[in-house]
Amino acid sequence: MRAFGWRIWLLVPLLLSAAAFGAPYVPADDGAVLERLPERIDPSLRDVKRLRAALDRSPGDLALATTLARRAIEAARETGDPRFLGQAQAALAPWWSSADPPAPALLLRATLKQSTHDFAGALADLDRLIATHPNDGQALLTRATVLTVQGRYKEARADCTRIARLTLPLVVIACDAAPASVSGDATSAYRALTGTIADAARSASANAAVVEWAQTLAGEIAQRRGDAPAAEAHFNAALELDPRDPYLLAAYADFLLDHDRPAEAVRLLKDNTRNDILLLRLTLAEARLPEMRAAFAAHRADLRDRFDAARRRGDTLHQREEARYTLEIAGDATRALELARANWKVQRESADLRILVAAAKAANDPAALRETEDWVRTHSLEDVSIAALVPTR
Repeated sequence: MRAFGWRIWLLVPLLLSAAAFGAPYVPADDGAVLERLPERIDPSLRDVKRLRAALDRSPGDLALATTLARRAIEAARETGDPRFLGQAQAALAPWWSSADPPAPALLLRATLKQSTHDFAGALADLDRLIATHPNDGQALLTRATVLTVQGRYKEARADCTRIARLTLPLVVIACDAAPASVSGDATSAYRALTGTIADAARSASANAAVVEWAQTLAGEIAQRRGDAPAAEAHFNAALELDPRDPYLLAAYADFLLDHDRPAEAVRLLKDNTRNDILLLRLTLAEARLPEMRAAFAAHRADLRDRFDAARRRGDTLHQREEARYTLEIAGDATRALELARANWKVQRESADLRILVAAAKAANDPAALRETEDWVRTHSLEDVSIAALVPTR
């Protein structure tokens, strides 16, 4: 997911973004060596390894297992490596198939199901958890995330309202701004969000992770509203707080590409080729720069191979990105539309709608164009990039 996923975790750190990662790989053998990673330059790797060793010594320790799962999820975000999600799932193995796991394991299981686009499974777990723990703010926030991705905006906003007494004002406002800004209330959502960001900036106790998330969201809303200077200011403010956030880098790269600034996008992303989402945007930027023809060819082939490998695994998590690759790089509008339609059945954010309408126009498919037009009209979606593509009557 894009607009709201992969942002908040345990009320202030970060939730998981399904758009950024593929399905977690869980090795059959605990002794399997996946890769020798540079622990000295990334403390998250050391943390996960240390916790994994401790859990191996005390299997079934719920507190230790959930600590490892949380740290592995954070490491997945920090590094862009989906294998950490496999570590998180492996840590929860004793409770993964349980009908009634302890609340901490249930919340983490729902979060990981969300990451693999098992939204029905995630919602079932969250509904169960909230029924018995109605004041679990993280569960409500996670459910609001899933509902937003599914286009169930009224329900998502109701969950955001319920957390008002449970967490920071900026979390509450940002939670609501995500669905509100794509369902007819973009202006008021943006105004409330930026006002609360300003209030948080004046507070000595402001949480940097929350502010970075909120600044990124504000940048996306401003971009959809067509306010490029404001969008860029928000993205740059977020980058000052966390220049490594893959979600933020992808959002800002999209902004740069939309404003025909590919050289800047290349500088932003050139060291992030391990992450498929960022590699796609780097390749799109290189395609516009004649002097980068060789790099473009290499990265285009790399992306093709990665998508082919995902398809052989039955991994459909990157259908939005594959649709964009297929349309904008491979030039196959018919196949791009197939992928965009399949993706739209699973998640319905603005980015999903944008590739759907772009592919529908390129493939000259009136039915798909009518579907996108109906969605925009029904939800009063304000997005200048989509408005430029959607036919008007």
